[in-house]
Amino acid sequence: MSKPVNNVFVLCTGRCGSVTFSKACGHFSNFTVGHESRSKIGGAARTQYPQAHIEIDNRLTWFLGMLEARYGDSALYVHLTRNRDEVANSFNRRWHMRGSIVRGYCDHILSASVKDPLAACYDYIDTVESNISAFLRDKTQVLHFDIADYQSKFPEFIDRISARGNLEQSMAEWTKQYNRSA
Repeated sequence: MSKPVNNVFVLCTGRCGSVTFSKACGHFSNFTVGHESRSKIGGAARTQYPQAHIEIDNRLTWFLGMLEARYGDSALYVHLTRNRDEVANSFNRRWHMRGSIVRGYCDHILSASVKDPLAACYDYIDTVESNISAFLRDKTQVLHFDIADYQSKFPEFIDRISARGNLEQSMAEWTKQYNRSA
């Protein structure tokens, strides 16, 4: 039996439907929702979220220690995924964009000269996915959510958190595309 859910954190690489997930949750009446809502905040405040809140932010994968310290096993963690090749190609199409997370990963974390941007995108994905998997290995409240299976996974998510609101509009969001790569 699942514990009651106060906080939900959607962990992902990015480029996997996180904006759509956020829009779908925006129709809930018993949870607030944010997409990268504290992304410009540093320090411990970066992970201070109100109760009954769903946060979707790919950058949380770099703050997993802070999430552990603040929420531990008391939150529900959703591991949002999408086909690895689709994610890599989407990141690769955004390689040139100022502020690209995958470009920042290569330039500032790896400090590497990139000869093959697509290979770098795969490296970023593998790094983030391994961080998420390591973090979730001892968590008891985890929902693995492949975007390709949203028709069964999102209703499971709704049930898991006892979401209320306009659930028909919430499901309709999954038929729209947001934040597409050029």
